[in-house]
Amino acid sequence: MPRKRRQDSSEVSCLMKYLMFGFNVLFWLTGTAMCAVGLWAWTEKDTINNIGRLTNVALDPAMLFIITGGVMFIIGFAGCVGALRENTSLLLFFCICVGLIFALELVIGILAFVYKDWVRDQIEGQLNNMIINYRDDPDLQNLVDWVQKDWLQCCGVSGYTNWQNNIYFNCSSPGGEACGVPFSCCKQKGEAIINRHCGFDMMKREHDSDRAVNIYTEGCIPKGEAWFDRNLIPVASVAVGIAVLQILGICFAHNLRSDIKAQMSRWRH
Repeated sequence: MPRKRRQDSSEVSCLMKYLMFGFNVLFWLTGTAMCAVGLWAWTEKDTINNIGRLTNVALDPAMLFIITGGVMFIIGFAGCVGALRENTSLLLFFCICVGLIFALELVIGILAFVYKDWVRDQIEGQLNNMIINYRDDPDLQNLVDWVQKDWLQCCGVSGYTNWQNNIYFNCSSPGGEACGVPFSCCKQKGEAIINRHCGFDMMKREHDSDRAVNIYTEGCIPKGEAWFDRNLIPVASVAVGIAVLQILGICFAHNLRSDIKAQMSRWRH
């Protein structure tokens, strides 16, 4: 009987190759979808023709989707083509990009832990800017409403009075929302139709106990800190899982690249 051919140690591992390809296809498609959503949001808002009206591009959720999706698209594309075509240059590019992202995440995590007070001040400042620009961007408005109404059930940054910083909710405003808060600050009482006027005149109430019956009075910063304390293990597990996937991706790409280079060396000889 013919002897079964043994795989040469220098041959490229098909398992490693198609694991890399499959993983990066998902990564690539996710990046494409995120980038498409961000571009669609910009088109709907006609942001390109009104770019001068943006007070802070960093606060635009659509821009965040575009940047994140674009980076994922480029890295995923390099990983896909590099694995499928056995291109060592693209695999090296993939390793470097993922390695830099992992190192950046690690540095940010360490600095955030060491300089917790500074990070808290920066987050508080950005959230105050989001309140000031609440009515200027529909995507930003939806994000703030989701955080206040659905996620943390809070109102304002440190408390409901932060909405005085918005020109529409400030008590000096001539509009109907003066001395009020957004509807997302209101406590939902099971109504089928959302009452978007439920936050009107809430700052005029004399007693906090009366106000607390209708709206959330605690700010999103203390509520967010409490949420992280309660969900520390799940949040840490997700962070570790992402880090492990990044390390595995770097290792797989490096091993695949080494196999390809070994096979190319074998062909030369």
